[in-house]
Amino acid sequence: MARNDRGIALFLVLWVLALLTVIVGEFCHAMRTEVNITRNFKEETEARYFALAGINRAVLELVRNDRIAPKEENTEEAVETAPRWRVNAELPPVPYGTGQFTVVLGNEIGKINLNLADAALLRILLNGFDLPEEDIAVVVDSIQDWRDEDNAHRLNGAEDDYYQSLPEPYECRDGDFESVEELLLVRGVTREIFFSGLRDRVTVFREEDNKSQLKKIRKKQTAQSININAAPREVLLALPQMTEDLVSLIMEYRKTKDFTTSSELAEIVGPEVYAAVAPYLTFAWSPFYTIRSTGRAGAGEAQSAIEAIVQLDRRSKTGYRVLSWKET
Repeated sequence: MARNDRGIALFLVLWVLALLTVIVGEFCHAMRTEVNITRNFKEETEARYFALAGINRAVLELVRNDRIAPKEENTEEAVETAPRWRVNAELPPVPYGTGQFTVVLGNEIGKINLNLADAALLRILLNGFDLPEEDIAVVVDSIQDWRDEDNAHRLNGAEDDYYQSLPEPYECRDGDFESVEELLLVRGVTREIFFSGLRDRVTVFREEDNKSQLKKIRKKQTAQSININAAPREVLLALPQMTEDLVSLIMEYRKTKDFTTSSELAEIVGPEVYAAVAPYLTFAWSPFYTIRSTGRAGAGEAQSAIEAIVQLDRRSKTGYRVLSWKET
């Protein structure tokens, strides 16, 4: 009987030890998971603030450059304090704290403006989407009908009578586009072509933008002007007679410096292509900039991105205004 009791006691001890092992293992696993979650949350938070630091740094560079008076541009002081950041240039990562941020600058005049483009430029906008001619005509006319103030539609366009007849009716804007996403409401614009590159080719001036600044830009350049130094690859490819090889040469040239004269561009693309694209190009800049900042924390596994559109405004106390803000 004594030997049987000792066997039962040993079995119970072993069972309790096994149970405790499972409990301790589960506890360690839970603690490890909690530690990882806490570390990830900490690094993600740090990455967001690193990205925010990149936005602030880019705004500083843009405002400082905008406030350099023309008479100072050739002085040594101006050269020393001028920012080294360029639009569409590959800027190296900037160390910040325990992480880093990477910034990409863009200027909205490098895109096709939905509120300024004429019918010819709107047609160029749709190059590369392999759309039938009748579909292109519908989109071009509908965009113009969407932004004009009258209720009379063009031959292939649409006004309130069309939009009110839809299963989920709504009214035509009859005014300037307020966002790029508003393009999805226009007749003929499908989600497929919008998300496959159309949204990356266009820009708008928001309703709260400075109207005098807009008028100034309109006087300074034609409606179809696109800055060759700010235009993304998608816009360059949409221009008449442009090829992948020519666009690659332009992008390669812009890595080190901007185009400043027509002859520089003509030398790269050739006289025939230059004659075709020249009516749509400009070397002027607009006060609207896109800033994309990506912050990375630790070893770079945690990252956060912020995209902001800012307008430079010398009359503002800060020198700029934020028009759009997106975080991912």
